[in-house]
Amino acid sequence: MNRMEKSQEIYKQLFGNGVPAANATDPDFQDILNPFIFGEVCYQGDLDIKIRELITLVVLATNQTLPQLGAHVHAALNVGLTPVEIKEAIYQCAPYLGFPKALNALREVNEVFKARNIALPLESQKQVIEENRFDKGLAVQVEIFGEVIAKNRQNAPTNQKHFQDYLSAFCFGDFYTRGGLDLKTRELLTFCIISALGGAEGQVKAHVQGNVNVGNNKETLITAITHCLPYIGFPRTLNALACVNEIIPEM
Repeated sequence: MNRMEKSQEIYKQLFGNGVPAANATDPDFQDILNPFIFGEVCYQGDLDIKIRELITLVVLATNQTLPQLGAHVHAALNVGLTPVEIKEAIYQCAPYLGFPKALNALREVNEVFKARNIALPLESQKQVIEENRFDKGLAVQVEIFGEVIAKNRQNAPTNQKHFQDYLSAFCFGDFYTRGGLDLKTRELLTFCIISALGGAEGQVKAHVQGNVNVGNNKETLITAITHCLPYIGFPRTLNALACVNEIIPEM
């Protein structure tokens, strides 16, 4: 298949037989967009279409491009992602985007779910309680990042130790421990979220190493950041790629 035929195949899987609205007003633009995203980028690497859609969802949430997010929630359901998986991907954004942006994205998701007759709220995926969220979160941190976590906690000035506690209890305890998505998927999505933010290359590097530690190899990270490219542009994509190459040099 050529890239036009490939793009038609993927587009149909995601969106059915509909025609993009931009075809009526900007057909030249759509003729550039569709073959590139769906005929080239979606075929680079070996990530399956479900993981690709989860990446698309979190990047669109990061960008706050909410109309496109709604369209891709429909697409995610069309290719077999469960409502729980979709919700958990958006929940995973909260520590990095802040609550307001996560709530904006959740509102869009909920509108699609209502239109698709998906009952809300979904079954809880919470796996911690108040008494153990810190300890369980810290355990996940150590699983992902190793000994550096103890050093970070030890070296934090007294007036900044609460940030380390928040990371353990909130970011990792309240979110990473949840059901619905496994650890490798959550860490890959976090890499994409932080890459899409821009200006957070220190954290991107940390999460490149975190991905390696949980079993996501360099090719997976390159494919993930390639998939982000049409949604975040070349500058942030190339910055993230530089982080990957710094932490995992070419042999």
